[in-house]
Amino acid sequence: MNKVILIRFNEIHLKGGNKKYFTKLLINNIKDALSGVNFKLENIQNRLVLRDYEDEQEIINRLKCVFGVHSISVAVELDNNPEIIKDYVKTIKIASTFKCDVNRADKSFPIKSNDFAAQLGEIVLDNNSHAKVDIHKPQITINVDIRESGKTYIFSDLIYAYSGLPLGENRDGLLLLSGGIDSPVAGFCMAKRGLRQDILHFDSFPYTSKLAKEKVMTLAKLIKPFIGAKYIYVCSMTKLQEEFHVNCKTEYAINLLRRAMIRVANAVCKKYKYKTIVTGESLGQVASQTIESLTSTNAVASFPVMRPLISFNKDEIIALAKEINTYETSILPYEDCCTVFLPKNPVIKPKIEEAEREENKIDYTALLNYVIENIEVIKL
Repeated sequence: MNKVILIRFNEIHLKGGNKKYFTKLLINNIKDALSGVNFKLENIQNRLVLRDYEDEQEIINRLKCVFGVHSISVAVELDNNPEIIKDYVKTIKIASTFKCDVNRADKSFPIKSNDFAAQLGEIVLDNNSHAKVDIHKPQITINVDIRESGKTYIFSDLIYAYSGLPLGENRDGLLLLSGGIDSPVAGFCMAKRGLRQDILHFDSFPYTSKLAKEKVMTLAKLIKPFIGAKYIYVCSMTKLQEEFHVNCKTEYAINLLRRAMIRVANAVCKKYKYKTIVTGESLGQVASQTIESLTSTNAVASFPVMRPLISFNKDEIIALAKEINTYETSILPYEDCCTVFLPKNPVIKPKIEEAEREENKIDYTALLNYVIENIEVIKL
């Protein structure tokens, strides 16, 4: 009898001929997530079994952040032998309602699932005078998972993770991370679809404080286990914003800044081989997120721009931020670059032609090249 951690996945089952590829990704991601922890990992059919481990709770906490993992259980591993399983069930102590649930993946096992569940239930009742069967809402479910590997796993608790797809091998996405609530959640949502991301952050020092940058670094570390980030690129937009403020229409300041951010992201994607840009924009939430504003920023994008929160309302975004533990950091009162030179009445329906005319009022190419050349690269 061995104590193991049983790891289940679900969406990978739908990948047909690519199932082996996604399973390999998941295994590699689990090994990365458990770096520094002693364990052995075994791949059995449609399950992963982690054994010979230390620090059970630490392992579970890390596994919950690995996309592709559906649920986790601490289990007892036995041979696929009815008498061995029955002998173990005799030792289970229950003083509440329960049921036995048998999954007979090994069809050579001599007793059918429902019949075996009934037999095991009788054993529990015989050995626990205060136990009662409740097949609808039991307080405890004794799960008996009989696998094709020749091993049976018995457990009660299912610890649910985030499911989704395992992160890909390459860092294909570039997340534009502000200090707000939305962008960390956007990174989380795209990672759930298998997109590994690094981070691009814009600041406006000295108009924004060093504490604002530290806040973003904290957010980056909080979402790193989810998105697999290795680097954060920090780009100062100060010179561009000062030129916009002095030479361009005030109401276009935010639209010009957003267009400049996308151009910087284009340059980072091209240099470091990212395939897509990820933002936390939600349609209609602020002036820079109207159809016309998004169209204006899209017009300068050389790479696809993913907006996973586009249809989310603020309450939905906040709920996710709280779930992934970024909310309390996001609401710390430190400004970001979008609050610098903020116009009282920003244009809601900017026109691309007008934005281009405003950009032509300054030495745009030279300024853009300057901010790109001075990007700070930080290893997380």
